[in-house]
Amino acid sequence: MEKQTQQTPLLKVHDLVKTFPIRGGLFGKKVGEVRAVDQVSFDVYQGETLGLVGESGCGKSTTGRTILRLYEPTSGEVEFEGKSLLKLSQEEMRQARRDLQMVFQDPFASLNPRKKISDILEEPLIVHGIGNDKERKEQVLELLQVVGLDKHHASRYPHQFSGGQRQRIGIARALSTKPKLIVADEPVSALDVSIQSQVLNLMEDLQEQFGLTYIFIAHDLSVVKHISDRVGVMYLGRMVELADRDELYDNPLHPYTQALLSAVPIPDPEAKRERIILQGDVPSPENPPQGCAFHPRCPYVMDVCKKERPAFVDKGNRHFVACHLIQ
Repeated sequence: MEKQTQQTPLLKVHDLVKTFPIRGGLFGKKVGEVRAVDQVSFDVYQGETLGLVGESGCGKSTTGRTILRLYEPTSGEVEFEGKSLLKLSQEEMRQARRDLQMVFQDPFASLNPRKKISDILEEPLIVHGIGNDKERKEQVLELLQVVGLDKHHASRYPHQFSGGQRQRIGIARALSTKPKLIVADEPVSALDVSIQSQVLNLMEDLQEQFGLTYIFIAHDLSVVKHISDRVGVMYLGRMVELADRDELYDNPLHPYTQALLSAVPIPDPEAKRERIILQGDVPSPENPPQGCAFHPRCPYVMDVCKKERPAFVDKGNRHFVACHLIQ
């Protein structure tokens, strides 16, 4: 069923750039930079799930972390509920994080192994001054039940849980401050396939129950299709295509998106689909190609692709693409 979303974006990202310095030599002098996120723009609406997909190293996780200022942006603009997040002081940003939470990829690395689950879940409540001691203890037990765990799990440590259970604890921690937006960074990629669907269904149920908005980062296109309302495709730090889920999967315009989708397994053994094999490797983000970043591997490359960066334009029906071939 199509989710109802508001017309005013909850989050607006405009020309976001994040570079990391490359240092070398005896004194660690800057000798270059990696352009991990390269002028990325998109909106996220209240109550929807925006999926970000692409190969490893394409900048999708860095985009998510930069939006929340876990990495400080190099340039660009991020607006949440009409306010610029990049103009907030560290203290103001700490307060804003009550509405902006993250679920990390590795549920074991993101949970403190020396703390009990009750302490892990109570910590965000203490940091944001939510409730008194008794109310916080009650909320911790409620959170465990909301994500499908038992109350007695509160006294255990992270190593006593399976990967799927640990990720449920990570989700419970993100929910503890009643956020409006959750950035989920590959939340099921470290889990067994049988557990992945349970966690995805849990996230969908929680979204409906609490009116959550998700940015869902993944490299598995079938997972993204299951949970997302719209999907953005990234390549070498750039957004190359963005469209409603069904529109993107039924009518991919960018050659990179077409190649990605041709590799997704389909359940019908009788169905025929041409597999698009891309030549070469992803270029280094230290030295990205001039013009369109995809042109060294594109089967339809033209001269203009090697010189000019294509604009990210709406081709109708909220379907954005950055490709000279389409324009």
